[in-house]
Amino acid sequence: MGCIIQKFCIDKDSKVNKSFDRDLYVISDDADVLIKAVRDGAGIIQLRDKSGSRETIIGKVKAVMQLKHDRPFKFILNDDPALAFELGADGVHVGQDMSTPETRNIIGPSMILGKTTHNVAQGLEAIREGADYISVGPVYATPTKPGRPAVGLAYVREAVKTLDIPFVAIGGIDLDNIDDVLAAGAKTIGIVRAAGDATIMLQKIRNNRA
Repeated sequence: MGCIIQKFCIDKDSKVNKSFDRDLYVISDDADVLIKAVRDGAGIIQLRDKSGSRETIIGKVKAVMQLKHDRPFKFILNDDPALAFELGADGVHVGQDMSTPETRNIIGPSMILGKTTHNVAQGLEAIREGADYISVGPVYATPTKPGRPAVGLAYVREAVKTLDIPFVAIGGIDLDNIDDVLAAGAKTIGIVRAAGDATIMLQKIRNNRA
């Protein structure tokens, strides 16, 4: 497969680089929210649209990636490795229900591959299978993951000590609890509902020296 937006294909040498180090990772199904997040300074964004048609998702991807003309950021597409590759996204993020090796076979060696994990065992497996980064959570209960119990700060602390891979702490994180998550050792914070507070949260991340 080729790249529909050729100039936006990821540089083979860039990969994760310094992304995921004291950065904000904003997730939304709304292209406008993601565009605003980039303008507010977020270095990583993910389009997570579970119900939109293929055409709708393609339209959102193209709208967001127009910002690549103006500023650098990592664009991740959720759950659809073939479409992420086709559209020249920087990477794809997949859940526990998708195979990491199979995803890698689809996107090739140069694109970023993220994997959802809920415990250290899953984190270690993701590393063995070639993920470039993982999400750690949900740290707190969140309606975006109904039925998934919160893992608390314990997994964040374990990830810091055990997993030699960039990770994003995610799940119910907002202005009320972000300081606790940073104190536990997280360097990059993922948010969904708190996207409106991106600027303040990014300041807290950048100022944190825990």
